[in-house]
Formats: sequence, structure tokens, C-alpha cells
Amino acid sequence: MTRDSGPPALRRSVRLLRVLLRTAIFAAIWLLMLPSLKTGDLATGAIAVAAASWASLRLRPPEAGALRLGLLPGLALHFIGESVRAGVDVARRALGARVRVRPGFIECPLDFPPGLARNRFASFTSLLPGTVACGDRNGELVYHCLDVAEPVLEQLWAEEKRLALVLVAGRSHG
Repeated sequence: MTRDSGPPALRRSVRLLRVLLRTAIFAAIWLLMLPSLKTGDLATGAIAVAAASWASLRLRPPEAGALRLGLLPGLALHFIGESVRAGVDVARRALGARVRVRPGFIECPLDFPPGLARNRFASFTSLLPGTVACGDRNGELVYHCLDVAEPVLEQLWAEEKRLALVLVAGRSHG
């Protein structure tokens, strides 16, 4: 059963549970910072928790997407490996006798629709040396690349597939 299937009452219950969990997290943070148990401090905390919860729910509704936490360690290990590999490549190019770079821009069509999943993808890939997302043109992410002669699009599409496995919702992948 997926998050969006099941009876409406179950979906409402799951959503309410997520809202309460988020509110509880903000309350716990406030309690850690609580200066005293005075009535004024408690009232200020209640207002701050309510405001933080409201803003959080408006900016990122519970249905906006989540992560498959069990797959996250594998993605993290892949990211670290790719960062080291790409960092060595960048250093080799920069420190070599002849600098072998062909900087430029490419447009990358993605399956991720505009929104949270695409933003996560742009952030994730921009942390890898050699490419940085720098805009959106005609519905495609624009990347500045260290070397446009490399198979950058294919590498980005492979990363998109890898990230799509970790993301639960907020994307168009099947």
C-alpha cells in the first residue's frame, strides 16, 4: 500500500500523525532552549511552537515527499566515492602540465518535475566536483560543467535514477 492509497480516514490519520510529530519536534527543541518554567516563557514557547509548526506545514506539507531512510546510507557512500573520484579528477586537471578543461553550460532534461525533488537533485549534484546547477531554462536544469566534452548528461541521469530510488514522493518516476 502506498502513502496515497487506502481509505480517506486512514490517510487523514497518517497526515495528523505527521503533523503531531512535527509539532512535537518543535516543542522538544523549544524545551531544550527553555530559559525557565515561568508562565511567560511557557506561553512564548507555545506561540513559537504553533508558529513554527504552521510555517513548516505551509512551506513543506507532509505530502511533499519523504526519503527511504534504508537506502540513504548507500546513497551517502556512493556520494562520498563520487566526490573523491571527481575531486581527484579536478585536481589532476588543474595541476597537470596542460590544463584539460572545456568549461561550458549544458541543459539537462529530467524526469523530476519542478519542486522539492528537483531541488534536492540540483543540490545533490552541485556538491559533486565538476558540475554546478545554475538555473532553469525551458523546464530543464542548466549546469555549468568543468568539461562539456565529458558524458555529463549521462552521469547526471544516472544520479537522477539513483536519487529517485531514495525519494518516496514528489517525483514522476514510477
